[in-house]
Amino acid sequence: MGLRPLSGGPKKGAMSSNGPGLWVERNLSAGTYPERSVERVERKGTACASSDIIIREEDAWRMWKEIGGREAGQIRPNSFSNRVKSNRVSSLQLSNYKDIVSPHRGSINSLQVDLTEERYLLSGASDASVAVYDVQRATDYEGGGLIAKHKSIFVVDKQHEQGHKYAISSAIWYPIDTGLFVTGSYDHYVKVWDTNSTQVVMNFKMPGKVYRTAMSSLATSHMLIATGTEDVQVRLCDIASGAFAHTLSGHRDGIMTVEWSTSSEWVLVTGGCDGAIRYWDIRRAGCFRVLDQSQSQLGRRPPLLERSAMNKVSMSKSLSTGQNLSAKSRPQQRKSANGNGIKQSPIGRIPAKGSVRQRLHPGMLSSQDRATAHYGAVTGLKVTDDGMYLLSAGSDSRIRLWDVESGCNTLVNFETVRLQTSKAIQLAMSQDPALVFVPCMTAVKAFDVWSGKTCLTFRGHYEYVNCCWFSSQDQELYTGGCDRKILVWSPSRLISDELDGGPMNDQDNWSD
Repeated sequence: MGLRPLSGGPKKGAMSSNGPGLWVERNLSAGTYPERSVERVERKGTACASSDIIIREEDAWRMWKEIGGREAGQIRPNSFSNRVKSNRVSSLQLSNYKDIVSPHRGSINSLQVDLTEERYLLSGASDASVAVYDVQRATDYEGGGLIAKHKSIFVVDKQHEQGHKYAISSAIWYPIDTGLFVTGSYDHYVKVWDTNSTQVVMNFKMPGKVYRTAMSSLATSHMLIATGTEDVQVRLCDIASGAFAHTLSGHRDGIMTVEWSTSSEWVLVTGGCDGAIRYWDIRRAGCFRVLDQSQSQLGRRPPLLERSAMNKVSMSKSLSTGQNLSAKSRPQQRKSANGNGIKQSPIGRIPAKGSVRQRLHPGMLSSQDRATAHYGAVTGLKVTDDGMYLLSAGSDSRIRLWDVESGCNTLVNFETVRLQTSKAIQLAMSQDPALVFVPCMTAVKAFDVWSGKTCLTFRGHYEYVNCCWFSSQDQELYTGGCDRKILVWSPSRLISDELDGGPMNDQDNWSD
């Protein structure tokens, strides 16, 4: 099949196979460029020129079979949806019908698609510029309408009177409204922008370079921007008041990454250059948990039904033993009562006098407070959608999966990778299947969250990859790197969609 030829000219690229499960897009016009490929580690394809056709026919046959099962009522709606998404994610490849035209002249440091419509892509780069793209409506078409070009709707750079002066390290959307977005920069400023007027509506001066900013997608009671800087304190910027709400002290070095919990609007997770990962309840002073890589448990917790069954068994056992003990202790109590003795306290009741375990204050120094999660800086954090697990990446080139409830390292053995050590990286996750996308030098690798095995490898950037974002609506992956490119990885198309011959007239519909 290969890439579709451009109108009025020869074919620019072709798809070839470098062994089982490896698709490579080669640029025939300039042989000096590296290969752009998606490697499927577990897929056993054929090493022939027609492997693309064979795989597409297999996917189409599987899809129609599942549709028939859904129509017959043999497959539940949620199961059918999860299977479709899983098939689409497993077929991700460098898109040959969608292209993001990047206006940046520096490395791409941050990517995010808005959480309300999942339509507008926000990017921040080291040339102090930030840009917005419409990923659903193309601005131009090439190749007879086969390749959709998505140019930036607007760009804010150094020439803007209120723009940043140095590299933008973080660019995020306001969670519930595309009318605002937030940028953090090495010029020590966090700026809140009005999308419609591209003007700064709020400025926050930080004590050092800003590495990462984050806002909670669950928040209904606050409008706080958590910022990680080269200072040891985490600062919470309040959009409602335009001032700092308060600071969180505990790290012993700069804070590389911050992430809000997906299960509570009050819980914040931070990773520092001191190798520590700390959990904070912003309503209280001090952190309430420091993750320790030496505290571990094997694998993930059992599912909820199994846990409830285990709890019922343990409860029944404890009740039966409690009844036996109480039956045995009754005559002793009667004897002691007759003999003017002291009654024994019931089981489980804390005695009135005796040694009681003292609860440490969160701010007190202890061995737990000095625990580390990585042998080096924590460069990336990602909380699962259910908020039960946390994924972390460090400058020690290790990826770890943490059980949030117990605070233990689950000892999932992620395959050996090389990670950047000098800057923060942006991780991404897909729910079904449970994959985590990690920038690994010049490639992006997708690991199975529960086994740690490499499922997919995305090669296409010429230099280091800094950030990635997975769109759960379209099952598309966006990656940005030091080569100033934003690449789109899309599911393979089973049937060619009909594209219009030219760009569609569309008005920007973000909120006022």
